[in-house]
Amino acid sequence: MLPRRNFLTLRILLLFSISASAFNFEFFKQTPVAREGVVRLSGSGSSWEGRVEIYHDGQWGTVCDDGWDMAEAQVVCRQLNFPGARSVVIGKNYEQAASGPIWLDEVKCDGTEMSLFACNMENWGVTDCTHKEDVGVICQPPNTNGTIWNFPHSLDHSISLSDDLGSLFDSRTGCNFLIVVQSSTGNEDDDKALVSTICVHEAILSQFPHFNMSEGVTVNVSLACQPYVNSFVRYLYTRKMDVSAFSAQCLHHMASQFELKQLREDIGRLFTQILPDDSSFQTPLLLLQYATQNGDHILRENCMQYLAWNFHKFTQSPAWLSLSWEVLGVLLSRSDLVVPDEYFVLQTVESLIEETGNRSTSEAQAELLNRVRFPMIPAEKLYELEANSSLYGIHKNVYQEKMLKALQFNMQLFNEFASHPKFSRDDQYQPRMYTAELWSVVINATRKATAEGYGNSHRGGNPYYNVYVGHIQQTLSKTFSTRRHGSMLFNKDSLLHWEAIVFETQSECSARGQICESVPAAALLRQNFIHQDDIVYHNQLIVMCQDKYVCQVQKFKNDMAYVAVNGTKVPAYPCPGEKYVYQFVVRPEYI
Repeated sequence: MLPRRNFLTLRILLLFSISASAFNFEFFKQTPVAREGVVRLSGSGSSWEGRVEIYHDGQWGTVCDDGWDMAEAQVVCRQLNFPGARSVVIGKNYEQAASGPIWLDEVKCDGTEMSLFACNMENWGVTDCTHKEDVGVICQPPNTNGTIWNFPHSLDHSISLSDDLGSLFDSRTGCNFLIVVQSSTGNEDDDKALVSTICVHEAILSQFPHFNMSEGVTVNVSLACQPYVNSFVRYLYTRKMDVSAFSAQCLHHMASQFELKQLREDIGRLFTQILPDDSSFQTPLLLLQYATQNGDHILRENCMQYLAWNFHKFTQSPAWLSLSWEVLGVLLSRSDLVVPDEYFVLQTVESLIEETGNRSTSEAQAELLNRVRFPMIPAEKLYELEANSSLYGIHKNVYQEKMLKALQFNMQLFNEFASHPKFSRDDQYQPRMYTAELWSVVINATRKATAEGYGNSHRGGNPYYNVYVGHIQQTLSKTFSTRRHGSMLFNKDSLLHWEAIVFETQSECSARGQICESVPAAALLRQNFIHQDDIVYHNQLIVMCQDKYVCQVQKFKNDMAYVAVNGTKVPAYPCPGEKYVYQFVVRPEYI
């Protein structure tokens, strides 16, 4: 973990690839016939590495990485007639599939099957994954003749090549092209610009299409950014760069100007490390505005995600009233909004409209209210809206239409309600991450429960909340109860009982008979069984840093969730000392 604010020297190493056509020995590649169950590897440019895709129902689709290990990889490589598998690839962007089906999830192979189709799997298209979780494999290339030249070899000399090219840039030996660096002095009485030049090699920079070598290159930067232009140009030679807190925005701006996507995105990710430092929430709003202007979608999403995960604290911050309604509308469309309940969302929107509504039209106010998920508001609150809402009389039509849908959702049987054609496509009927006691429980790992606390019952005024704190074999656990679903049809007589557990060491996992891929880990286990064909639980683990801000959100898969992501120990937003507070959220949805 890097020191706070001192992400200040971060090494970015991006591989420099070259083409060597003289050594391009291609081997015969069979293109599999597109038939049911055929697999292929896509997106890498290599026939033995790539994203796993399988053909079903006349269409290619991807496979989720849940549960994948070498057994599944061996089956894929065997099916493609490669000698074996080298590794499973998780989290790599193989020209990521932006759309199309995810055909398979939770695939389980013994490793001896002749095709992926023969392994145990869920039904086609049944998954809770996104395309960010598409699995890839690297197979062992063929060597049919016993020689070393019957297939292409990848020779990676990028490290030494980068050093050699860096020395070439530093020496300026044989350079034949000048880059002009121009900065305004900012003095209105002096309209002259501060100009310098950098000598470069035309053959190197001609590889970058946005450096128009025929017309000359001028880099216009602010005076503050001028010292970093040399580092930026040197990066074009070496693909290496030291980025500091002082240079990050300048380098990000230059990467955007010359459309160096990888550099821009990697520096953009560094910005997220400073978001939690600002409790006023001004920094994420400024970075959000900057990312929007520069077209950096990853930085923009990181800022929006931080605001969504920390929405409750954001509404209490100095920056809240300066939030644009457009950004608020985007936030209200997200299902990863972390809030006590949907009634809190409505109250927040109403309060903002009352305080800043003079800046908007009645139509804009109605648009914000339409983004509130009224069917998710507790039924008892719905009945009180007309009397308690300050905006009900002004936007009566909006409220009545939304309340009618909400009451239908709460009082109709699911099989009648779900027949409505818009149900499956309408986010209004999908829960967010509700942290009220009715649907969640908190375990503070920074101060473990004591033995004296074991067996004590706590109700906290909630008839569906019953907590037992245990410190058994050093494991933190709590039990609690929820309704089967938020609808009024599921009353307190049909409760589900849950056990929430935090594992901080592998020995704690073993003591409870669990296998943890990494620690810290969390388990959310059902304690009783109630038959239900029409409800599924997309439960979430919210990881808070010292109870100050949300630094990670993970979904439970097979009842387990991990702070570690794709083998790393780094949460989405840094947490000094890794002092975590865990909130377990139960999220029932109709299916």
